[in-house]
Order: sequence, then C-alpha cells, then structure tokens
Amino acid sequence: MGYITASDGVKLYYEEAGSGPLLVFVHEFGGSHWSWEPQLNYFSRRYRCVTFAARGYAPSDIPDDVELYSQARAADDIADVIKGLGESKAHIVGLSMGGFACLHAGLRHPDAILSVVAAGAGYGAEKQLESYFQGVSELVAKNFSEMGAEKFAPTYASGASRVQFQNKDPRGWQLFAERLAKHSSVGAANTMRGVQVRRPSLYDLEAQLAAMQAPTLVIVGDEDDHCLQPGIFLKRTIPRCGLSVFPKTGHTLNLEEPALFNSTVAEFLAQVELNKWDARDPRANPAQIMRTD
Repeated sequence: MGYITASDGVKLYYEEAGSGPLLVFVHEFGGSHWSWEPQLNYFSRRYRCVTFAARGYAPSDIPDDVELYSQARAADDIADVIKGLGESKAHIVGLSMGGFACLHAGLRHPDAILSVVAAGAGYGAEKQLESYFQGVSELVAKNFSEMGAEKFAPTYASGASRVQFQNKDPRGWQLFAERLAKHSSVGAANTMRGVQVRRPSLYDLEAQLAAMQAPTLVIVGDEDDHCLQPGIFLKRTIPRCGLSVFPKTGHTLNLEEPALFNSTVAEFLAQVELNKWDARDPRANPAQIMRTD
C-alpha cells in the first residue's frame, strides 16, 4: 500500500497483491478500493493486482474544488497510477464509473492499455435519458452534500439495480452499504458533479470508440436496465469487443457474482495474452440471416 501523486498533484492511495503482468482495478461511485477484494484474492495468484481509491475517496486526497474532478481526469489518473507503479502498460478493469474511466483511458492513453474490461458502464449514455440522468445526478450530489453520506447511503444502496445484490448476499450488501455511509460527503458530491453530470454520452464517442484497438470486454447484468443497450452499442462499435450478460444480475457485478465475474475476466485475459481476442470475423455479417449462396 502507498500513495501515487497524479500529474496534477492529487495523491491517490493504492493497495496491491501478487506478481506478474499489471492488472489495475477501478472502482464505481458507490465503492472504493476495497470493492475489489474478491478479485484481488483471485487474480493475485498470476497478476500484479492493484486497486486504488479515486480522488474524492479516502484515504486518497479529497479536493474541495469540483473542477479537479472530471471524466478526462479520471482516465488520466489510471495512466498516472500505471506510471507511478513503474510500469508502462496494464490490463484495466472497471465497474460503472470505473468502467467509463477505463474506456476513456483506452481512448486517451492507448499505448498504456493492454486490455479493457468495462462492467456496468452505461448510466447517462442513453441519449433520450441524458438530461434526466444529469438531473438525478445533481440531486444525488445535493443529498450527499446536505444529508451527508451516513444518512443518504441506505437510500442510494437500495436502488433498482442494487437490490439484486441485497437479495443474493445480504451480508455482502450490508457491508457495501456500511462502507458507503463512511464516504466523504464532499468527495461524493464533487465526484457526482464533476464526473458523472458532465461526462459525455458513449454514443457521442462513436467515432473514437470505433478506432480504439484495445481488446475490450463489456459485462452487464440483465437487470441493470440502463447498461444493456449501451453494452450492445459498445459491442457493435469497438472493433475487438466482446459482450457478456450475467443472468438475474444487477449493477454491482463483481460483488454480486464474484465467481462468474472472475472466471469471465480470467478467460478474457487468457485470450488477450495469447493474441486470440481479435476483431469480429468479417464473414459474421450482422445483416445476414442465413447464407444462400
């Protein structure tokens, strides 16, 4: 464990386990560096696993200035962590807010990214719901600011795509909610306003995503409704992209279904390292139903 100083001077706390190729985990809004414990336990047998707390999440720095939070900055922080660890390249795995950050890191820092796993990445991307998402995000930020994390956490943790986790693993969900209640109210509000409210829709990045060459795996839960269509969009847009849909699963994928998540990501990484995760075979023409000649 230790700290890495980002290129703008913000200190980021990280923990690591294992040795081998670098595998960096990037957490969601409702989590922190602790959210990846089931993955560090599993992947550290063959990778140098690193998880870090995003800016705004203790024990990383919590800037008071919302302008120090952005989608671009979140992507750059990933690159700064890789560099700060003395590495030049890494596989990166992100959930939700972290999934968005990983996709943007693939766009902004292609030379540093070996592969991208983007799980539960889709909220706010749907164009018809863009303004609604921004309004809800602002309300969430206001609740964290005015009510505080301890009081608002139980409400946030009981969202429509979180109850699946609660039903399957009540103890795990309770720990998630208790840890969320200890988040910095300032950091949560600034992250929501600086990153989530302002980030561009994935659909507005179609040209850039179509040019991204990093092997990519998109994972969504089939009850995480606002990630399903964006997940299909990413599959159809990013050249070397696969899509995995977990059945009867919500948003907190890596904690809700840790064994399935780990095995899915492990298979993806194995294929990437063997140069087997290629672009779609051009013969698999989506316009074709059955071949007739």
